[in-house]
Amino acid sequence: MSDFIPTGIHLVYLAATSLFIVGLKKLGSPATARNGNIMAGIGMLLAVLVTLLDQQVLNYQMILLGVVIGTVIGTLAAYKVKMTQMPQMVGLLNGLGGSASALVAVAEFWRLLGESQTIPLDSSISILLDVLIGGVTFSGSVIAFAKLQGIMSGSPITFPLQQLINVSLLASYIFGGFFLLTAPHNLPIFLSMVLVSLVLGIMLVIPIGGGDMPVVISLLNSFSGLAASAAGFVVMNNMLIISGALVGASGLILTEIMCKAMNRSLFSVLFSAFGTSSSSSGNLDVTSTVEKVFHSIDPEEGAMMLGYARSVVIIPGYGMAVAQAQHSVRELADQLEKLGVEVKYAIHPVAGRMPGHMNVLLAEANVPYEQLHDMDDINPQLEKTDVALVIGANDVVNPSARTDEKSPIYGMPILDVDKAKHTIVIKRGMSVGFAGVDNDLFYKNRTTMLFGSAKDMVAKLISEIKQL
Repeated sequence: MSDFIPTGIHLVYLAATSLFIVGLKKLGSPATARNGNIMAGIGMLLAVLVTLLDQQVLNYQMILLGVVIGTVIGTLAAYKVKMTQMPQMVGLLNGLGGSASALVAVAEFWRLLGESQTIPLDSSISILLDVLIGGVTFSGSVIAFAKLQGIMSGSPITFPLQQLINVSLLASYIFGGFFLLTAPHNLPIFLSMVLVSLVLGIMLVIPIGGGDMPVVISLLNSFSGLAASAAGFVVMNNMLIISGALVGASGLILTEIMCKAMNRSLFSVLFSAFGTSSSSSGNLDVTSTVEKVFHSIDPEEGAMMLGYARSVVIIPGYGMAVAQAQHSVRELADQLEKLGVEVKYAIHPVAGRMPGHMNVLLAEANVPYEQLHDMDDINPQLEKTDVALVIGANDVVNPSARTDEKSPIYGMPILDVDKAKHTIVIKRGMSVGFAGVDNDLFYKNRTTMLFGSAKDMVAKLISEIKQL
């Protein structure tokens, strides 16, 4: 019987790992993402339950207390947090994952220190890696949360010798690590290294602008997985090593996809201080566009253009998320379809503040998956589209990315809405996007501006379309 339990544990771990892999595969499509999430959740539940059968787990009361507290907090958060706040929540959850892994390493170090045992070399290296990755993930995610939540400015925070300070922090951690390998029972040095990892996480994220948050969130998600994998080596748990490696690898792949969608390197995202604050006024800035002419319309004119079109492509952006207009957008599409208009949605990979942000919002509004089209699929169709309706998007539809070599977004793949027969842009004003550059789309002859909050303007469009 004693031999059967470890074998059974490993078999369940194998089944859980299989569920993780299949679940990750299904997350690649909006149509199967829900089932993939459920499968991965079942895998994690199996892994947790079978781990509790391990004879090394002694205090079931404390574990049960933690499960109850976590379940209550998680359930309340799931019901209370709005869909528009999902980027902040995801960023915070990344940080909690990193902190949990780092605490495992700290607790293991403390245990070995209390037992006055000689800390093995492999355990010391695992603990040091776990503290570094977990600490950076936690503090970096907290800063990302604060930027997204508006607690602190979304603009890059830079100062002289910033990168030199970062290198010095990393070097001091490495030096401290070598010192601990020779004198592993030095508690003050270890606690100092924990503090250095937290400071380093803050320093790495503060110079990153709000426009790069999708990349940062996916990278921190990868770090949380790597921290979990390192924690697996600390406590010698195969399931934690495998699941953490899966999260780390998938997060790195997603980070690369985000960087490719912005035509920028990860190095540029992390160290170029690119992006401006999201707190621009949003008001009509006439002084900055005195040499350019834009054409504005009212909701009645916009409704006529949409209602008498044969095809409409809706391009959602962060403005839709801020205004919580996803349900109104779905209602607008329904009204257009009643008039015989073909409606599609064009999704840019980095639209919003996290990977898949627009997909999540539109899924909440029950937009059919088959109406969602990625950039590569929809761009060839835009030239034949009667009306492209841009709702709160900016940099991802800026033609400067194709034509202006001096533009900071030059080379970034965009949605080619300027090639549609007509374009309507719903925006609060003529302010720039996160890239800090003016959008040439607004001044095109075939572009008309509908100024106002996305939710209010879409509601007025719906009202006018009903009267057609």
